[in-house]
Amino acid sequence: MADEPSVSRWSFLFGRKKATEADDEVANGHNGNSSNVTSNGNGHLINSPELAVYEQFRIQAGLPDKPPRPLFPPFESAEMRTLAESLSRDIIRGNPNVKWESIKGLENAKRLLKEAVVMPIKYPKYFTGLLSPWKGILLFGPPGTGKTMLAKAVATECNTTFFNISASSVVSKWRGDSEKLVKVLFELARHHAPSTIFLDEIDAIISQRGEARSEHEASRRLKTELLIQMDGLTQTDELVFVLAATNLPWELDAAMLRRLEKRILVPLPEPEARKAMFEELLSSPTDGEKLPYDLLVERTEGYSGSDIRLVCKEAAMQPLRRVMAVLEDNHEVVPEDELPTVGPISHGDIEAALKNTRPSSHLNASRYEQFNADYGSQILQ
Repeated sequence: MADEPSVSRWSFLFGRKKATEADDEVANGHNGNSSNVTSNGNGHLINSPELAVYEQFRIQAGLPDKPPRPLFPPFESAEMRTLAESLSRDIIRGNPNVKWESIKGLENAKRLLKEAVVMPIKYPKYFTGLLSPWKGILLFGPPGTGKTMLAKAVATECNTTFFNISASSVVSKWRGDSEKLVKVLFELARHHAPSTIFLDEIDAIISQRGEARSEHEASRRLKTELLIQMDGLTQTDELVFVLAATNLPWELDAAMLRRLEKRILVPLPEPEARKAMFEELLSSPTDGEKLPYDLLVERTEGYSGSDIRLVCKEAAMQPLRRVMAVLEDNHEVVPEDELPTVGPISHGDIEAALKNTRPSSHLNASRYEQFNADYGSQILQ
């Protein structure tokens, strides 16, 4: 007998009765023997001896009786499942390896963040009723002060499913897909709870609505869906945190500020934090003179953490430039194992680095302080 053709879309549509009769025949067992065939619930058939082998393996390995939680919750359509598959790529499965101790300074921000995210997971008994966990947290401050580093610390230290969401994750060119992406995002977060949704640069997603009547309809629908999903989180028992970061908090919509209950300022580093950064990035030579850390701290008032890293990088490049100049003057190819070593950093190198690097985040410092005084969260001793 020739092999039967494989099942196609047309055979499913026009030969459904024949395929159903064949399935019933297989399910009832060939030749009247139905004791060795079992269905696994997905339309596939498993022989009973194979199922018994799996049960023995499960008992010997100590596997749980319940199957593991599926990756996706049951969706109402295949389209929603496709959107969920695209959003699942934004789940951080690796470890960012950023500890609280690796972030210099920002003690107030770290304490507020631990109180809002870590403690409800660690001690759920106390966070019930009126003390239910905060659902929305906003990190705002000048660029380069460590807002994303704090989010990485949350992903490292907290045992939650971490969704790293940007504007490209929830904005689609197809009409109606942006709102569906937001809805599917929160359904995934509830399914994998406890979870954290990190919205980086949230001002690009939900700025003030209806400004000068120039807002597009699709943008307004996206913002409305995000506001509805965030406000609907309080109606479920699942633990879902929305962690947002922005450099322009005054451009956020008032309704979003209301939902972001904790608003934490991430300020420019204090002198103690700047000194700790310089000591970690620029280590003094063991046999030479100690680097002038106090001078660096005094001369970097108004510098952000990113600016301080650039100062250290520029200072470390000075000895390397001297070595590169010597190598280029020789006009000869030197083997890698014969390359000269780079000398230590001197006081002149630090002066040159400070002269060539300027702060980039100090212009709106007073505006951040005013916003913090109006809307920010403080710790009362």
